[in-house]
Amino acid sequence: MFIQMVEAELERREQEGTYNGGFKGQSHFFGYEGRCGLPTNFDSTYCYALGYGAGALLQSGKTGLISSVGNLGAPVEEWTVGGTALTSLMDVERRHGKFKPVIKKAMVELEEAPFKKFASLRDEWALTNCYISPGPIQFTGPGSDAISHTLLLELGVQA
Repeated sequence: MFIQMVEAELERREQEGTYNGGFKGQSHFFGYEGRCGLPTNFDSTYCYALGYGAGALLQSGKTGLISSVGNLGAPVEEWTVGGTALTSLMDVERRHGKFKPVIKKAMVELEEAPFKKFASLRDEWALTNCYISPGPIQFTGPGSDAISHTLLLELGVQA
């Protein structure tokens, strides 16, 4: 709808003779984004750190890198912020008859801690209600600084 409104406005301006440029809007489906809740304090701090890292990479003239944050199981003061080479995230796949560089697919790792934890609880969860949720996202109070259980499992912080 927004793209159509912009197109209509630019067409009107073109007819008035006040615009002679080109416009090609590109939409995006915000499926996951539209279904997610507010960010936790962890999410907000993590994204701030990513943005800070991206700014530092730009300021220092680094290219071909994506901002990254490490040591996420530690307190924020001990996180590491840096750049990861985009090429380290890529594979080469044959697409439409040509080899193309693509970001590697992220599949569920069946031998890693998060899936093993799920598998160990799957039968119980099929019969009982075992949600771990402090309720609505909390920016203060109990649970406000909690890190997701999946990330803690990936980091080996919880079993």
